[in-house]
Amino acid sequence: MLGGIALACLAGRADAADSRLRLSIPVRSYADALIDLGLQANISILGTSTCGAGGRVQLSGSYTLEQALDRILNDAPCRYRIVDARTVRIIPMLPREPAAAPREPVRTQTVISELVVTATKRPAALGRLPAGVSVLSRGRIDSTRAVDPGLTTGQLAGVLTTNLGPGRDKLLIRGLSDGAFTGRTRSTVSTYLDDTPINYNAPDPDLRFVDVDRIEVVRGPQGALYGSGAIAGIFRIVTAKPDPERFAAGASATVATTRGGDASHELDGYVNIPLVKDRAAIRIAAYEDVQGGYLDDVNLRLANVDQTRRDGGRVALNLKLSDDWRFEATAATQHLRSNDTQYVTPDNVNGMRSNRVREAHNNDFSFVSAKIAGDFEWGSVSSTLSYVHHVFSSQYDASAVFQVTGAFPTREADLGAFVEATRSNMLVQDLVVRSAGASRLSWLVGLYAARTLEHSPSELTIPQAGRQATLYTERRKDVLTELALYGEAGYALGGGWTASLGGRVFQSRVRTTADLEISAPYSPRNFARSETFDGFSPKISLQRELANGDLIYGLITEGYRPGGFNSSGFFAINTARETFRPDRLRNYEVGAKIRRLDNRLTLRATAYYDDWSNIQSDRYRQSGLSYTANVSDARILGLEAELGYEWSWGFGIQLNGLLASSRTRNVNPAFNAPITKDLPGVPQTSGGVLAVYQRDLPDDLSLRLVGEAAYIGRSDLSFDQSLPREMGHFVRVRLSAEVARDAWRLAAFVNNPFDDESDTFAYGNPFTFDRVRQVTPQRPRTVGLRLAADF
Repeated sequence: MLGGIALACLAGRADAADSRLRLSIPVRSYADALIDLGLQANISILGTSTCGAGGRVQLSGSYTLEQALDRILNDAPCRYRIVDARTVRIIPMLPREPAAAPREPVRTQTVISELVVTATKRPAALGRLPAGVSVLSRGRIDSTRAVDPGLTTGQLAGVLTTNLGPGRDKLLIRGLSDGAFTGRTRSTVSTYLDDTPINYNAPDPDLRFVDVDRIEVVRGPQGALYGSGAIAGIFRIVTAKPDPERFAAGASATVATTRGGDASHELDGYVNIPLVKDRAAIRIAAYEDVQGGYLDDVNLRLANVDQTRRDGGRVALNLKLSDDWRFEATAATQHLRSNDTQYVTPDNVNGMRSNRVREAHNNDFSFVSAKIAGDFEWGSVSSTLSYVHHVFSSQYDASAVFQVTGAFPTREADLGAFVEATRSNMLVQDLVVRSAGASRLSWLVGLYAARTLEHSPSELTIPQAGRQATLYTERRKDVLTELALYGEAGYALGGGWTASLGGRVFQSRVRTTADLEISAPYSPRNFARSETFDGFSPKISLQRELANGDLIYGLITEGYRPGGFNSSGFFAINTARETFRPDRLRNYEVGAKIRRLDNRLTLRATAYYDDWSNIQSDRYRQSGLSYTANVSDARILGLEAELGYEWSWGFGIQLNGLLASSRTRNVNPAFNAPITKDLPGVPQTSGGVLAVYQRDLPDDLSLRLVGEAAYIGRSDLSFDQSLPREMGHFVRVRLSAEVARDAWRLAAFVNNPFDDESDTFAYGNPFTFDRVRQVTPQRPRTVGLRLAADF
């Protein structure tokens, strides 16, 4: 977000403009010095990029806020305006002869060095965090139309998703994959909406990014600060907050057509309404998104069966309770409906689909959160209480259960449908106490508690005597209780060196019950098990910030997931497979973050080594019913990098890439199949390139051209080497051209312009994927127009 920077206020007094601040800012450019000032004074500074990339200033001593700003901006091509006790806005210096002043090209927003992120639970400049961190700013999301997690891949090093379909996918980071299937294992990537985790073992809810301030990704295990489920990293959606200073609104409309498919459209908008000047505001966002189908089912004689509809909205309220206390509340909801899955079976007639049952998917997500925060001289405290309600269900053609396995031989059935559903309710409380940011010692302490209640009924039916007869029903209930005490402390050693030490003491209790009703020749049964898992997850880092602003660092972190139980199946569970154990991943990494040429060149690179033990993986029996197993251990060696450069004439480019080599070892003897040498579901090589060109046109118009390409290398679908299902090795391309004037923007775009049909995901139906080749091609060439405005 080169147009501005918004820093969370962690500490300091509300009357900072009058009180004196103890500041230590080394030699910086104007923009970087303002970033440091905001961090140390614990205020929000907006529009720092207005000052450009030049300047060399430093500050040390005790100053009022106005004195500090005056000294930093004494010779700068910009000035400041103090909006309130917590906010400063940077504005350009007015030229002496406005009519004669040439128009400067708008910078392309490909270099993101001034962004401040809070995914480490403490605001810090992106280039100064000792971790593999990437950010998509609001401007980048808008210019590339990366409006959901799947569309961010290619822009974020090492971030991939599976492609089962909207609302069914799982996020993968750094090649740390436990397999491509989604079942009982906890997600390896923890998805956050602001300060709240929103997934457990569910697929990613596929939230649409409307009125979102930024996307933050922290790569590598984050067990110390975020607990279980962050074994591969954090994917954090930071929403735009209500602004009590001014009214704002925006909207966009998109229409598109896909070759051989139905039309698509998208509508979204937001409004920000100040309720009490500088005290209270409300912000509302809403959207509707219909993606037309493009696959035909020759057996059902239906065209374009895979339409997806997604709609939702969000309401946020901000209140300034006093000079020291503030209150934030947010409610969000999304409803997603897919009429069918999106795979084809190339070996069947015409290489199209040939199902006898519509494989629909529903995914409903609701969220409410309340946060209260206070700032004091010594630091700050914040408490967030959140509730997440997530309901999703899928239907599959399960005829193979009867045709191949011989299940229920007394039935004369040739058609089956399997429906699985999950209703998850999660209550989360997170209390965080932080120190002020100006001293050499910084610290934070947190107390975390969560309770997840999950009901997951499933049933197998066949048509019989004019009605649906149920042959298999499982009513499962899981209760997970998590408690944790965590903290981190950092100390500036001098000479640019800083050391940090942190950790998390945790306890997780899992209780599972299930009632199974199964028709003859099988017998009904009940299941009940519980177990408690506890431990400690450490974090150690050492970093040095060089005099020129570069950063080098070393980091050791851990991630973990609790164990659980298997209950499904026609027969009683084998004792060896009834329980799956916790798994743990320890990460060692070194990295560098470099800025050169007046911040027009940025390079962030990390080398890492991971040791993953007792890997949990979701599996399928021959019947198509799932279970979870500890498959093996693995060692992963990787290198990730992001490189960006901006030219002064309006062109910018960003490259990213990941090279990851994994080797499985210590195979679980209970896993009765040959195992792949590499982790499945992720390629050894992936990367992306983003190019943006912007220039001014006559009549106050501006032009922006965007080209994006992402490469995903080859990978195997499963750990099971006896089921070779290779996928990947394709390039995804998106192009767009936008013309803007004042508040209005009109864009034309084309996705998959070369109409590539490569296999993005070799899986679609758990009952047939091991017998019939399944392929998920890219969506065919799609061309569209978008009209947007912000006021």
